[in-house]
Amino acid sequence: MTMSAGWYLRRLSRMGPQEVAGRVGDVVRRRRWRSAPPACPSVTGARFTAVLPAGTIAAVPPDAAKRLIAEADRLMYGHAEFFGVVRDDLTDPDWWCDPKTGRRAPWGYAFDVPYRNEDAVGDIKQIWELSRHQYLTVLAAAYAITGDERYAERVAEHLRSWWAANPPLRGVHWISGIELGIRLLSWVWIRRLLDGWPGATELFEGNPVALNQIWHHQRWLAAFPSRGSSANNHVIAETAGQFAAACAFDWFTSSARWRADALRSLERHLRGNTFLSGLNRELASEYHGLVLELGLAAVAEADAAGVPVPATVRLVLLRMTDALAAVVDNRLRPPRQGDADDGHGLVVDGAGTDRWGSLLSTGEAVFGRLAWWPSVTGTDVRTPLLAALIKPYSNNGTAPAVARPASRPGHFADAGMTILRGPGEIWCRCDGGPHGFLSIAAHAHADALSVEVRHDGVDVLADPGTYCYHGQPEWRQYFRSTLGHNTLQLDGGDQSVSGGPFLWTRHARSRVLVADTSGASDGGTARWSAEHDGYQGSVHRRRVELTAVSRELRVVDEVRGPGGAVRLVFHLGPAITADLVENRAELTWTRDGEDCSAVLDLPGQLSWRAHRGETDPPLGWYSAGFGRKEPATTLVGTGFTDGTEGFTTVLRFRG
Repeated sequence: MTMSAGWYLRRLSRMGPQEVAGRVGDVVRRRRWRSAPPACPSVTGARFTAVLPAGTIAAVPPDAAKRLIAEADRLMYGHAEFFGVVRDDLTDPDWWCDPKTGRRAPWGYAFDVPYRNEDAVGDIKQIWELSRHQYLTVLAAAYAITGDERYAERVAEHLRSWWAANPPLRGVHWISGIELGIRLLSWVWIRRLLDGWPGATELFEGNPVALNQIWHHQRWLAAFPSRGSSANNHVIAETAGQFAAACAFDWFTSSARWRADALRSLERHLRGNTFLSGLNRELASEYHGLVLELGLAAVAEADAAGVPVPATVRLVLLRMTDALAAVVDNRLRPPRQGDADDGHGLVVDGAGTDRWGSLLSTGEAVFGRLAWWPSVTGTDVRTPLLAALIKPYSNNGTAPAVARPASRPGHFADAGMTILRGPGEIWCRCDGGPHGFLSIAAHAHADALSVEVRHDGVDVLADPGTYCYHGQPEWRQYFRSTLGHNTLQLDGGDQSVSGGPFLWTRHARSRVLVADTSGASDGGTARWSAEHDGYQGSVHRRRVELTAVSRELRVVDEVRGPGGAVRLVFHLGPAITADLVENRAELTWTRDGEDCSAVLDLPGQLSWRAHRGETDPPLGWYSAGFGRKEPATTLVGTGFTDGTEGFTTVLRFRG
């Protein structure tokens, strides 16, 4: 995908004067660096002191260690999977090759590489992901647990290979700050986990090539921060990686300045990227997890190095953790809202480790759990490692007194998210929040007033997910469209107007009218109502009621204004089988060997049809993770409204 002149004009229109000036400065600096790249100063006497406290590795639960070692062994044999693409070449990887398309990114000055053009580069996410070096943190953790030097030697071999193939400012891996930031964080943890290995010093602080790479990564991040309308999760990754490296690799004359600048930026952007309720302002659940992971990793480095951290940093992370505990379902799955690209801040666990349970376990160790938090039964490697470095919140000497929720919140007014809970582990998310974050709302979907319904963790009315970012514009458009969500479409258009794959030029404005979340859990009825103005001249209003006794979810849609052609859409999860007869769908699925069922009564004024796995145009798909999609049933009702009557949908769970 290449960007047209029109896209550049639309993108420019979403920037303020300060951002424009900053980007002009970036252009000038890139040109100067092309002809006279900065040089790394000489370093003498470097020592690595940010080691794990004694006894940390012994605290790793045996089953978590077993999963980790199994994953490390797969990697040692060269096997891995990234975004649905299986790779068997990791014994000696080609750092520039996209295994999905077989294309290799072109060589040259980094800022000349057309990374958005899949025909020239391949799938950039596939190329970048391996070079985050998070698979190397897994191998390094396996060495720390087992003492088997094969893991350490493979890590050293791959780092030396990468450093040789990717000199500073050359090629595709020097384009994006989020990649440099996460890579630095990986290197910090690789050095820490390899500390007992005799070759660790020679690989890092005793290696001029490594010193040059670490210095140039930090110099790059200091020079080209994400700015203005782009200062979303990317800037958190950049500052967290910069700060971690400046703490753990405190070997350069600029280290103190980089550390101070990164900490100021991290504190400012953590606050700016997070609602007071604790939810991430991008309203994309996976980025909530990424930012929380990055923030915790940064605090771990600060505490390991004895660097004071503003109290607001820990307070934001505390609120984010409480918010996560509040919104997950009974299987610890968060909402599937907005974009998701499977991004992680720090990976030291094997397959089968629950990401969200791991975050809640770390939150319990650092902040202390509240009585209403869901129980976490799984184990992980990361929690004991982070907990060994991070000072407990109540004992760090700077923690402000804060009133944490006395009971589980169900409504987050600033984020416009409402969670209705009912008997039989019924979970329903209602979306009445802002359309994304900042002027471009990069990771938002056109999903105003959508609902997401689960039964015991199974997607019944599902958010279909994301699937892709670059290279497949028709699929990118579908998964972020209004048609791609459980809401109402008017006159064939989206509620918000897209100007590009990460750009929205007009944002629907939503407001919540009613949010009573207590009823269903008390045996009564929980209620939610909201409206949005995304359809020019008409307002879509939706009311949702969850009644405990009847185990019934009622959704009433109204269009106030001129009206027009309507499509009402309900996406079923991939585990759901639907038998649609006229306007009634019998839903069946299996959970843990037990048969489950529900009936979905759809508005009779509309003509209903089931769609599954269609490609021209796309309709009837579910993406469980980035780069993966599978057919799933989508029910679409078509008709007209003149604004005088509503459409009522009733979902009844049986048994």
